[in-house]
Amino acid sequence: MLSWQKPSDKSVRRFLAKQSALDLSYPEVGATATTPPARYVVDHTRIRLGEGESVFRSAIVALRKWEQFHLGWVEAWPSNTPIQTGEDVAVMGQALGIWWLNACRILYVVDEQGPIARFGFAYGTLPGHVESGEERFLIEWDPSDNSVWYDILAFSRPNHILIRLGYPVVRRTQKRFGRESASAMFRAVNGALPIPKICQITA
Repeated sequence: MLSWQKPSDKSVRRFLAKQSALDLSYPEVGATATTPPARYVVDHTRIRLGEGESVFRSAIVALRKWEQFHLGWVEAWPSNTPIQTGEDVAVMGQALGIWWLNACRILYVVDEQGPIARFGFAYGTLPGHVESGEERFLIEWDPSDNSVWYDILAFSRPNHILIRLGYPVVRRTQKRFGRESASAMFRAVNGALPIPKICQITA
């Protein structure tokens, strides 16, 4: 849904209630857990958050609070949506003076305590999303070198005529989201420390 004004809580609630009755808008559900499918643009963003279990636990708390969406021009609604399979969430964003409202559903949750500890989740797009695809947000702690990473993996393609027409702008916005989401997670864990290098790969 596109509009010139930021959607009110009432309109977002109504929009999300309608979307919750619908199926996902793409067939390759869960592919962020294996191999992203062909015919989509794949974006991979990664940043080192620090070292040690305390950083790992702090990053999990930040992810549960949807800190990766606290960017000023993007937000998740409601911001206290539980990280649980089947939960629906709206993602609001603004670009070029236009607000867009998107609906997503949490598909799976990652909570692993193996050689590399991982916590995160993936959501997929519902029909009321301007794109079709999936995005996974993951925190990783590797005790072998004590490093903690924030990792985003997404595959997408346009699901709205205006998005197709303005796709170069959309792609810049997607890359911007990856960078700023990584920065937001780093700040949530480390405060005002300098942001390290953010790795972004597109396929």
